[in-house]
Amino acid sequence: MNIIFPHRLGFVVYALLLTGCGLKGGWLTTVGPDYQAPSPPTAPQWNAPQPTLAHQGELTELTNWWKKFNDPTLSQLLAAAQNESASIAKAKAHIEEARASLVGSESVFLPSLDSQISSSRSSFSFGQAPFIRNQHQISIQSSWEVDLFGGLARQQEANLSKLASRTAAWHDARVAVAAELANAYLAYRYCETQVQLHKTDTESRLATAKLLAVAMKAGLRNATDQALASASAAEGNNVMLQRQTQCERSLKGLVAMTGLEEIKLRQLVVRFPDHVAKLPSPPPFPINAVPAIMLLQRPDVAVAERDMAEASAKIGVEQAQRYPKLSLSGNITPVLQNINGAALSLAETWSYGPTLSLPLFDAGKRAANVDAAKANYTAATSQFRATVRTAVKEVEDALVRLASLEQRLPQANSAASGYKASFQATQKLFDSGLGNLLDVEVARRSLVSADLAVKELEQEKVSAWIALYRAIGGGWEDKPSH
Repeated sequence: MNIIFPHRLGFVVYALLLTGCGLKGGWLTTVGPDYQAPSPPTAPQWNAPQPTLAHQGELTELTNWWKKFNDPTLSQLLAAAQNESASIAKAKAHIEEARASLVGSESVFLPSLDSQISSSRSSFSFGQAPFIRNQHQISIQSSWEVDLFGGLARQQEANLSKLASRTAAWHDARVAVAAELANAYLAYRYCETQVQLHKTDTESRLATAKLLAVAMKAGLRNATDQALASASAAEGNNVMLQRQTQCERSLKGLVAMTGLEEIKLRQLVVRFPDHVAKLPSPPPFPINAVPAIMLLQRPDVAVAERDMAEASAKIGVEQAQRYPKLSLSGNITPVLQNINGAALSLAETWSYGPTLSLPLFDAGKRAANVDAAKANYTAATSQFRATVRTAVKEVEDALVRLASLEQRLPQANSAASGYKASFQATQKLFDSGLGNLLDVEVARRSLVSADLAVKELEQEKVSAWIALYRAIGGGWEDKPSH
């Protein structure tokens, strides 16, 4: 079929015609499977017991969960870690790469336009005086592939899924960094509580040692008790110094994670005295949604599902390579020239028309590519199911930890109260001269161990809430800036 346009407008009208011909599917058909989102392979309900909430929380507010700790130091450290994290920066770069691929796949639905401008001056002769020729040329070319069988549409579908996958991976990196930083901050505050307990215990031991030294000089106590008291004081001080070293190491870890100067970080962790040597208090939230719905907000599950969609679309991309391709191309080249300074004259050439390419023989290469794409889809499906199973396990583990801690913490507090009463009674007996120092030291060690056990369980409870936050995907509604 031939279409004739006025020679000066023909190419422009042709380009505009092609511009309106982009389709989001094959002109004849769209090969390859149409993707259907899978249902997560989960049980109808959670098997682990639900935590008892001090107040009713809202799962939809997880994006603001960290703010509800009411800990300004934690909030500042979280922001610094997010800005400094290499994994987040890398994930964001992958988003930009995927976005560029998507722009490229969308551009093929429109004609490509290229132009060249050239100017030249030349001399030629035929055995007489030379002729001087000036020539100015503008060339415009256009080409467009007609998506007969939907290969380009499938490629766009694959790139859309890839962009969604990379965005979810960015959110996953952010949630992971937040949880890692929170656990590091928790470890530092937990270490401070240990130092505080050991400091109080050491001061008590030192006071006992001093009193016994005075009593021994007065002949009221023997050297054995005084030596035991001195040894006990030294032991307590040694443990306290050990815990202080551990706190220093934890602080160095926070410096590495946040990128803050150590002096600034040291000022930050003591800026609010109410939070020094105290564990952060996580706001509880309910897990009242069924697993299949709950896990859909996990970024890694979203990554695996979008990878499945991308793999499905690429089957159609490879299948389309086995079918004919139709492309349209055209160009227009006006040339202005003169000879020996004469008036400029215009010469113009133009052409446009279709090109049909037919795949005839490739020794099975295209068919093998289709088989490889199908195998990749099968692998992506397996990865999705494995990711969901891992997600369920992580949620169930966190719920089991919380349920266990709800039972163990009251018992630990009760034990600590009992050991405290025993120590106080033993100390009174010793002070009145009716007891011995060895019993006091045994009671003291039991009390310190019980107090440390309570703090350890409290720290584990906060850690379990952080793990549950991480397990259900955290909050990741905001979009990456670009």
